[in-house]
Amino acid sequence: MKLENFLDQHGVTYEKHRHGMTYTAQALAGAEHVSGYMVAKPVVVKTGSGFAMCVLPAPTHIELDRVAEVLNEPFARLATESEMAELFPDCELGAEPPIGQMFGLETIMDEQLEQDEHIWMQAGTHTDAVRVRREDWQRVCRPIIAPIARV
Repeated sequence: MKLENFLDQHGVTYEKHRHGMTYTAQALAGAEHVSGYMVAKPVVVKTGSGFAMCVLPAPTHIELDRVAEVLNEPFARLATESEMAELFPDCELGAEPPIGQMFGLETIMDEQLEQDEHIWMQAGTHTDAVRVRREDWQRVCRPIIAPIARV
């Protein structure tokens, strides 16, 4: 499902932006001239129970031990590229929107993202981005909020 369709179905107002090719969340921040802390970076993890989508600010790094603890799992590891391709067949690899709900995945949001009114995200391609109100994003994602990232 396309991100715009999902947002429309859930009554989320958004701005779509087109930019030059970007392959990282931090590069997206640069292309859109915003702080990396306003860009929601998805990191998909595999646990003993399946997959989950972690969402953190672009310039931060995931704490896998903390994610496992939050999910009450014995371990959490990064999903492989082949697992990602299978989970997100309609997205360019590495450009999946940070909305686990779209893909049947639990979403865990790093608490640092609560500091901004709006967040930016990739829209399924390396050239499209979407800006949404963070509260609207949280409403559709229904994330677990926890400190899962470090600088």
